[in-house]
Amino acid sequence: MAGKLKVNYVCSECGAVSVRPYGRCPSCGAWNSMIEEVETQPAAASAAATGGLRTKSSAKPARVQTVQEIDVDSDIRYTTGLGELNRVLGGGLVKGSIVLIGGDPGIGKSTILLQICQFMGQSGKILYVSGEESAAQIKLRAGRLHVDTDKLFILTETDVDTIVATVQDQLPQLLIIDSIQTMQISSISSYPGSVTQVRESTLAVMRVAKQLGIPVFIVGHVNKEGSIAGPKVLEHVVDCVLYFEGDRNLSYRILRAVKNRYGSTNEIGVFEMGDSGLIEVQNPSLMMLSGRPKGVSGTAVACALEGSRPILAEVQALVAASSFGTPRRMATGFDYNRMSMLLAVLEKRGGYFFGNSDVYVNVVGGLRLMEPATDLAVAAALYSGFKDTPIPEDTIVFGEIGLAGEVRAVNQTSQRIAEAARLGFSRCILPKHSVKEQQALAQRLGLRLTGVRSVRELGAAISG
Repeated sequence: MAGKLKVNYVCSECGAVSVRPYGRCPSCGAWNSMIEEVETQPAAASAAATGGLRTKSSAKPARVQTVQEIDVDSDIRYTTGLGELNRVLGGGLVKGSIVLIGGDPGIGKSTILLQICQFMGQSGKILYVSGEESAAQIKLRAGRLHVDTDKLFILTETDVDTIVATVQDQLPQLLIIDSIQTMQISSISSYPGSVTQVRESTLAVMRVAKQLGIPVFIVGHVNKEGSIAGPKVLEHVVDCVLYFEGDRNLSYRILRAVKNRYGSTNEIGVFEMGDSGLIEVQNPSLMMLSGRPKGVSGTAVACALEGSRPILAEVQALVAASSFGTPRRMATGFDYNRMSMLLAVLEKRGGYFFGNSDVYVNVVGGLRLMEPATDLAVAAALYSGFKDTPIPEDTIVFGEIGLAGEVRAVNQTSQRIAEAARLGFSRCILPKHSVKEQQALAQRLGLRLTGVRSVRELGAAISG
């Protein structure tokens, strides 16, 4: 019996399917996210033809394995040649894994993937599938990045069935898809980049990668909100989701993992965009603190922990008299709601009134401070800007602030102190509870510790 056309409405945010269009998705609540999708489906067999009974499937049963029979040695990791990328991936690229890389246009997604081809091409074949650039354009970019390996093969194709057949024929050691929004399956009537095409194309690539044990890098576009375009199921299917962060006008890039089945999601990789591609930054703290002003109020050095790596970053705060009835608040690189909470705590518990002042907080270098241990540094910068009192240049600050104004201890204090001493700092403002246990380490490293119990003691700690 001939198939018939069926029209569904799919949410571009969560992938929910509905037979009716809605202005607001009934599943996730997103507005104007329902997209019309036309699918060709075979007509269902009549239940009366089988007497209302289910018939036995003609499919052959698959082979099952016990846990003891599974060879864990097969899940080896490939080094990519970039230490920062290996760190974010959890030690390297796992055999048969699917890695999704997202980021703003021009941030460096295709650049970093083409760079690793030079190193990984020494040990095996690499298939680079591009749906956006011609082979000549990729050749020009490879020349700029000094990628000249003879194991790199270029395929400019958007048909997923052709790509899968080529992978099965060539059996590369690494597969790169750039980008998934340009891929399409001819049997699906919707346009490339639609919810159905992105989902089904990813599933097709995933099946062949898992069967053959080929690691895959997939480039994904982002929407105006900064998340990867397409349904959320795309991120659930892949094994690892990486995001490139940073301003296109700045040279520094931060690679962060938001999902990783084979490693931690707390690690970050820091790169600098140069004329010949992305360059690894081995010492991010030194990079973040370069060009720091001296003798200026409203600046403090925070110590954030990204995975196992302590990173020192400069926090700037500007407190100025407001020209309007409602003061302006703005935060860059720091959570806005967290900044509002710290302002309220400083007013209520510390006695510093910011109600008539505009407040601007900025983290230098494009880094985002997500850890609560940076609360005390932000509060110190706000106090310094409010009182117009500079914080000594050799001082770092870290600690978590509660709603009662208390300063709480943070984890891995010894690593933060050691990183501060390595970069030449001689004084550390930290929670009072951590001073006693870290005093021996601080004396050995030549660091002076100043403990703070609450935000009321912050001013005395800065001046003392």
